[in-house]
Amino acid sequence: MLPWVVRRTRLPLLSSRCVDCGSRSATTGEGRFRVNANGKLLDVWLLVRCVSCDRTGKVPVHERAPVRSLDPAELHGYRVNDPELVASTLLDPLLARRSRFTLDWTEAWRLEAPSPRLDEAWPVQVEVVFEDPVPLRPDRLIAQGLGLSRNEVLRRIKSETSLRRPRNTGFTFTVLPMR
Repeated sequence: MLPWVVRRTRLPLLSSRCVDCGSRSATTGEGRFRVNANGKLLDVWLLVRCVSCDRTGKVPVHERAPVRSLDPAELHGYRVNDPELVASTLLDPLLARRSRFTLDWTEAWRLEAPSPRLDEAWPVQVEVVFEDPVPLRPDRLIAQGLGLSRNEVLRRIKSETSLRRPRNTGFTFTVLPMR
């Protein structure tokens, strides 16, 4: 079985309307949080920057949260702008839904796919693993990985997964020999 891995190369862009210029694209840049204390309550925001006009905006992560309700390690991560915490916060689907943004994964991922050796017995089975939830159509991913057209992929690939619906979790498929 050949292993294919979809890896993130950078954080995806946020697709959210800018209040100044109306652009639909924002970035987290190096990834920064802002933590504001009001008595025993904390506000935590993920700072984002508009790609077009450079305006800084805030995505609320915690609002009016009691200090004791936050894990001390997580709170420390917010204060030091931990890159892993920035990534996990940005990729949290509940935060995206609550803050009404989607993620634009264009040019933010790569496929690591060893090519099948010619001496291997056909058919070849491939397992695709996603390290991050990059939504991709399997037919496009397989076409890119094998260097085939999407029509050829639909003829030569056998899979339990629908090849035309975007997925962001692992799946397996079988490459049938050319006829």
